[in-house]
Amino acid sequence: MRTLITTAFVSLDGVVEAPGGEPGYRNSGWTFQGIEFDAAAYEIKAREQDEAAAMLLGRVSYQAFSPVWPGMTEEFPRYNAMPKYVVSTTLKEEELVANWGEITILRSLDDVAALKETEGGPITVHGSATVNRNLSDAGLIDRYHLLVFPVLLGAGKRLFSDTDKDKQGLKLLESESYSNGIQKLVYDVVR
Repeated sequence: MRTLITTAFVSLDGVVEAPGGEPGYRNSGWTFQGIEFDAAAYEIKAREQDEAAAMLLGRVSYQAFSPVWPGMTEEFPRYNAMPKYVVSTTLKEEELVANWGEITILRSLDDVAALKETEGGPITVHGSATVNRNLSDAGLIDRYHLLVFPVLLGAGKRLFSDTDKDKQGLKLLESESYSNGIQKLVYDVVR
């Protein structure tokens, strides 16, 4: 069974929207504004790329990343080469880019569950706030890689849903604090 890992930049109040500067959100680019850069805080991002065997995205994140990431050959060589899966009920095959390797559309959470049952290494989920909330609510996420930023953003897309559900335990695997206030938290989901 493959491990499904959510990786996210998240504000202290749980917002994941527009961390890198995407348009349309009032705090767009919040991970880089007023936060001193500390390279050590991002070590986990390089490790994720080295350890992942596939990438999973929601349609919105796919449509944001696919025009840009294929050209980022120095930054994302392994991500660009690995298989990608897009969870969408509306994306059409002809809308997939041709220069980003193997891309498969998954039409449901059942398709994601079936993918997890296949042979292969870890699958990382990038961006994809809505998909992450749905995956979490369905019990499909196995691990969280979180970089928690010392900011409160108020409104915005959240990593976790507000669905009324049973308590979900997490086991802390890794944590570290950095000079700029960022916290690295790696949790396994307790089943």
